[in-house]
Amino acid sequence: MPKPMIRKIAINTGGGDAPGLNAVIRAVTIAALNRGWEVAGIRDGYNGIFLPERYPSGGLIPLTRERVRGITHLGGTILGTTNRGNPLKYPTMGPDGKMYEKDRSDELVDAFRLNRIDGLVAIGGDGSLTIANELAKKGLRVIGVPKTIDNDLEKTVITFGFDTAVSFATACIDRLHSTAEAHQRVMVVEVMGRYAGWIALNAGISSDADVILIPEIPYNIRQIAAKIRERDTYGARFTMVVVAEGAKPVGGEISVISKELGRAERLGGAGERVAQEIQEATGKETRCVVLGHLLRGGSPTAFDRLLSLRFGAAAVRALEDGKSGVMVALDPPTVRYVPLEQATRRMKSVPLDCDTILTARDLGISFAD
Repeated sequence: MPKPMIRKIAINTGGGDAPGLNAVIRAVTIAALNRGWEVAGIRDGYNGIFLPERYPSGGLIPLTRERVRGITHLGGTILGTTNRGNPLKYPTMGPDGKMYEKDRSDELVDAFRLNRIDGLVAIGGDGSLTIANELAKKGLRVIGVPKTIDNDLEKTVITFGFDTAVSFATACIDRLHSTAEAHQRVMVVEVMGRYAGWIALNAGISSDADVILIPEIPYNIRQIAAKIRERDTYGARFTMVVVAEGAKPVGGEISVISKELGRAERLGGAGERVAQEIQEATGKETRCVVLGHLLRGGSPTAFDRLLSLRFGAAAVRALEDGKSGVMVALDPPTVRYVPLEQATRRMKSVPLDCDTILTARDLGISFAD
């Protein structure tokens, strides 16, 4: 079967930023240019197509070797990103003056054709790749690249950005050990991860945390208090507690800050809630540190750089081979392709019987269950 003719492709980055985005952009651009294709970068998710008037130099950026030179080590994304303006649920004002969600995906596909774009490399997490899957169903040639510091995408062993986030969180918790011990305090550290506990689990174990609270295991405050008292009895009068932002008490709910039209709900406040509960239950001085967006910023680790470059190059090979509606995925020692439908079907949670959980329990780390 003859391979499809490709003259021009586009790249976009959607959702939250993650270390490694620029490395993917560089790999896709160089690999495509080496095949004689044109490459365009879409500004701020799909806003560069929906709202081109917002950008004085246009919503599509021609990507050249010069423009992507020296960006592999940079955090963020040279294209910009957004977690607003989902084309499947685009915030639109109705005749009654109220805002509602409208499916504008058909307009988006038409705009790609109008700009003579033969294929799209969509870099994003579950929300962005769900959009990519719908665009593929409508006939647009799409390859997804899994990006999220949360590592909650199915069908890939790891997503780029996760290693950098875990490494930074571990370094921060390491630093907090000394001040917690000096003041004999309980230190609560809240990390990102949304509804999955991968960052909290990996960073918590790596930094010798005493308690790790993740969304997959609802916590009992009495168990946390018991762990703190146990440490007091053998002279360890400080405790490190790592809390995923999606952690919740037994019978309780996840802490949600806000839910806006056309945007995923914002989580937050789990660490402060746990810190207050600990102080009330034990009487010990307790402090909360929220790492938040610090986990998204900065230079990617060597692991994330290499993974990003591998994913970007693999996405171009997939387009060249005529594939569409697939996501590149790490299946060590190689990168393979899996249907976007499967990759976005459900969130990848921490399995309660996985080796990492078992290791934590063997080390005496409490999950407060």
